Amino acid sequence: MALRIVASRPDPAIITLPWSQPLEEWDDRYVVPLPRGLSRHVVRIVRLRERTYAVKETVEEIAFREYRLLRDLQRMGLPAVVPQGVVTGRVDADGEELPAALLTQHLQFSLPYRSLFAHGMSAEALPSLVDALVVLLVRLHLADFYWGDVSLSNVLFRRNAGGFAAYLVDAETGELRPTLSRQMREYDLTIATENVFAELLDLQASHSLDTEVQAHAIVVLLQERYDALWAELTDVEEFSAEEMWRIEQRIERLNDLGFDVDELDIVTDFDGDEVRIQPKVVELGHHRRELQALTGLNVEDGQARRLLNDIAAFTAHHDLGREDRSLVANRWLTRIYEPLVEMIPPDLRGKLEPAEFFHEVLVHRWYLSERAGHEVGIFDTARDYIDTVLVTKPDEVVAASDDE
Repeated sequence: MALRIVASRPDPAIITLPWSQPLEEWDDRYVVPLPRGLSRHVVRIVRLRERTYAVKETVEEIAFREYRLLRDLQRMGLPAVVPQGVVTGRVDADGEELPAALLTQHLQFSLPYRSLFAHGMSAEALPSLVDALVVLLVRLHLADFYWGDVSLSNVLFRRNAGGFAAYLVDAETGELRPTLSRQMREYDLTIATENVFAELLDLQASHSLDTEVQAHAIVVLLQERYDALWAELTDVEEFSAEEMWRIEQRIERLNDLGFDVDELDIVTDFDGDEVRIQPKVVELGHHRRELQALTGLNVEDGQARRLLNDIAAFTAHHDLGREDRSLVANRWLTRIYEPLVEMIPPDLRGKLEPAEFFHEVLVHRWYLSERAGHEVGIFDTARDYIDTVLVTKPDEVVAASDDE
């Protein structure tokens, strides 16, 4: 049987992997010791030159189905791991068939939920973790995607200005449908609450989570946050013609949540006395797109919002309100952001993404200033943060190889 590789982004180095060995037998010549979430399949993280992949053994039909589904999600701009390819035709040294393998690109600076707790995340951060999962689930449902196995284990989390952004990892049970019914959304949500409840109990049993945390209260919160966000994004709102300002107010609320409204359905009655509005197309990334247009930085939406606030503070501090906003943003970028990020020692750059480092420095400045009784300069703050906080954090990115 001939080895066959179907790849969306051909990487010749993939051929060099030991495909004639079961994945569980791959050793540290190929495998890098990165945290992995729980999976019903054998999964390994491998490093090939400057690229890092997750490799999962599964049935050939399922591998191709998940590969194509992840490609569809990628084209739709939804938060999911990027598929790399499928390997079939594997046989071992005795000529016995081996499972097919699905390759996805490793998501830099991401961690499974268990690793977050292993790295010292407290129970106080659980609502942020739930919010990230809810935003992901709502975005997928808005795109008529049925997940079928919603859980913390099937998600990777990236830090997002003190919170988290969630990315779908396992789409094996997923399905893109012409329309997603309310019943299917509710079933997905039921699966989510059951799985998250079990995962929290498992964390408590392994002493990774405080036993005083009420797992039931967390899953109730998940249900409430989902219902609230779904309603804000999709509910019909009715008001009189004299309250047209409520249209802009609805859009501002969605912007505050990080969503842009690309299409709004506005209907008036025969006399024009009553108005009904409903968002038709919403897309997460309002602050992210705004920051990228101003500075070229591509970060998570929560990070973008924090950076935009700092640009606004920079504008006010230097009385630049009358100048072109893009010019002011470029001045902030070259005078504040880039010099601050360059302060990170090379051996510590795997701790946090630059935008998250900037956010952490802003938080640290608040604490230092409160303690000092006056505002501490941001560069002095960055030096103190690097020396006292950053050095203690675990690496969250694959270290560069020596030949890079």
